[in-house]
Amino acid sequence: MSIIRSSFKANPLSLPLQRRESKLPQRQSPKAEIKRNRSAMNTETPPLRGLTEIYRYLRRNKTPIYVIMPTPFNLMGLDQWVGGLEFVNYFDIFDGRHPRVVLPTQAEPQDFKSMEDVGNYLVDHPEFRDRVKSQPPGLALFVQFDAQTEALCEDIGLTIALPSDALRNRLDSKIETTRLGNEAGVPSAPNIMGEANTYGELSKLAERAGLGKDLVVQTPYGDSGRTTFFIKSQDDWDAVSGKIIGQHLKIMKRLNHLPGTIEGCATRHGTLVGPVMTDITGFEEITPYKGGWCGNDISPSILPDEVPEKVREMARKFGDRLYQEGYKGVFCIDFLLDTDTGEVYLGELNPRISGASPPTNLITSTYGGCPLFLFHLLEFMDVEYEIDITEVQSRWNHYDHWTQLILKQTEDKVELITKAPQSGLWKMDEDGDITFLRASYNINAIGDETEAFYLRVYGVGEYCYHGADLGCLLARGRMQSDNRELLERAQKWNKAIKAKFQSVPLSPNSHPTLPVNMTAGKWF
Repeated sequence: MSIIRSSFKANPLSLPLQRRESKLPQRQSPKAEIKRNRSAMNTETPPLRGLTEIYRYLRRNKTPIYVIMPTPFNLMGLDQWVGGLEFVNYFDIFDGRHPRVVLPTQAEPQDFKSMEDVGNYLVDHPEFRDRVKSQPPGLALFVQFDAQTEALCEDIGLTIALPSDALRNRLDSKIETTRLGNEAGVPSAPNIMGEANTYGELSKLAERAGLGKDLVVQTPYGDSGRTTFFIKSQDDWDAVSGKIIGQHLKIMKRLNHLPGTIEGCATRHGTLVGPVMTDITGFEEITPYKGGWCGNDISPSILPDEVPEKVREMARKFGDRLYQEGYKGVFCIDFLLDTDTGEVYLGELNPRISGASPPTNLITSTYGGCPLFLFHLLEFMDVEYEIDITEVQSRWNHYDHWTQLILKQTEDKVELITKAPQSGLWKMDEDGDITFLRASYNINAIGDETEAFYLRVYGVGEYCYHGADLGCLLARGRMQSDNRELLERAQKWNKAIKAKFQSVPLSPNSHPTLPVNMTAGKWF
């Protein structure tokens, strides 16, 4: 990890938010979750009516909102919609130029084993603690956090504007997700739950459910790319049994399928959902991991005509069921389209701000007038508002082609970076060469399909390593075909961005701190 020497920048936006209790009919949720994250509101203030009043309210917001993440990636651009918001980051990806990014001074490299470690380090940093204590009570947003994060925030009077760690952890189980989906009328692929300590026991469970011999087996928790196992023989079982034995398993029939993602927001008025995306996975030019996530294809034409609405309805039903569990705000679900039957199945739940959040907020703001995440904030500010949820949703159902690519280092080497591409707008010529246009913090500023927005992670003085997230590329247009093949355009962008990095072998005295668990290096 790098050493970033910077200090917190002053922010004059800080006035307390007044309290107003809810008068609109509210769906029921557990008392602990209702009580959680209540901001001070004024009971005499009338509800916000319609989007114009919501926009005005959030732009005039003075309550500090701290987006505490490794980079601004997940909620980039939200500061243009919400006053009092700033990004508290570890990586200085904008080279000190972003006016709303603050960075704690670092005296030495940090050894992070998870994204939760990054958040806890930032929250517990003396400069950040002093900053929060000098401001009115504020809100905090994370991608991942844990019980330690909650204790640290409570200690400095900071409210986490997300469902509790305990609730998120329970819902994050693939077993629990399947149960809730069944209750909501959102089925998973044909499956059975159980434990298996031998291949024979696994086969008996599958036979009982009529799943056949070609199986997909998942353990309850973890990145699906590393906790999903494909088993159709004793040899397959022997290769992965150590990761399966002793766990409660979800055993599924293997399908010919198209994977995809959709983000939703569970609110008191119902669940709103964003654009339907398909996954870009496993291209060896972009990621060294077989089946690894490479980004998202936001294309209105890649799915059959009736499927997008099926996916949206699935997400709405599931979001409403989550709300009954006490969960509110944004969530992301993966879905599977069975290409043989046309059926749509629930994949897994990500009960958090996710890697799908940037394109979701980009599409909903560009084509629908406001980012989906605004409604997440309204839930945790407990401000009363009235909207025509059907009208708002209809604004987000039609959009153009966009792509998000997550670029990883595929070379198996560890070196010191001596040159790295800047974050901002880049342009590609006909020969595949790229030129830096200008520094930019607004992904909506992309012009035509020759331009792209690049968000860097590792920079000069930091170490690159096999599997490291080098950056994210957002662009108009397609980079994956309908047959799920990487287009030449994507290959050129991947090659051109990576060519802008230069690195040198380590000196004998170098001792880089690298993630032992490579999932800890997944900053997206």
